[in-house]
Amino acid sequence: MTDTVPCQLYLISPLDVGGDFPEQLQSALEAGPVAAFQFRVKDIDADEAAALAEPLKTICDAHDVAFIVNDDVALAKRLGADGVHLGQSDDTLKNARAQLGDQAQIGITCHDSRHLAMEAGEGGANYVAFGAFFQTQTKETQYQADLDLLRWWSSIMEIPCVAIGGITPDNCQPLIDGGADFLAVSGSVWNDPNGPAHAVKRFAEILSQN
Repeated sequence: MTDTVPCQLYLISPLDVGGDFPEQLQSALEAGPVAAFQFRVKDIDADEAAALAEPLKTICDAHDVAFIVNDDVALAKRLGADGVHLGQSDDTLKNARAQLGDQAQIGITCHDSRHLAMEAGEGGANYVAFGAFFQTQTKETQYQADLDLLRWWSSIMEIPCVAIGGITPDNCQPLIDGGADFLAVSGSVWNDPNGPAHAVKRFAEILSQN
């Protein structure tokens, strides 16, 4: 992922990526442009995680979509993933870079903090993630980011920023206008009553007009 215009879509997996999820991912990626897909699972062992991730990475590779692993540097290395996304309580940026190399895309969760974002940028992160911007059912909302944060970051830094948290086709326009380089979405795509492809198409229509 690189700093590009216009804003792009960044899909985050649901926690359950078994069953027919590979087919859901396939349909989502065929429906419109997606820059990246983040593999996010919790509380399963490394072998099970790898077994779930491998077919999803194959699908992403076929669609030229960056495959990013959430939290787990060792798994990212094992899979040959395009990068890793780290929260503030996860592995360090320095160690992730040492393990994954200069070409890896490393993103850092910065919540609503300018300080954390500057630290990440100066430390060599490829992107920073701000949020939550809206209420979300995907994970507990502890931090509330605002549009001023996006405007501030995009005005002073070249490193891309990702907006996350409760983003839907109906509320995303202010984030795009505020300078978000990527919209990170999960529930609004996978829980769309008309299917993931429908949600991606709606996002694609909005993003193509900006």
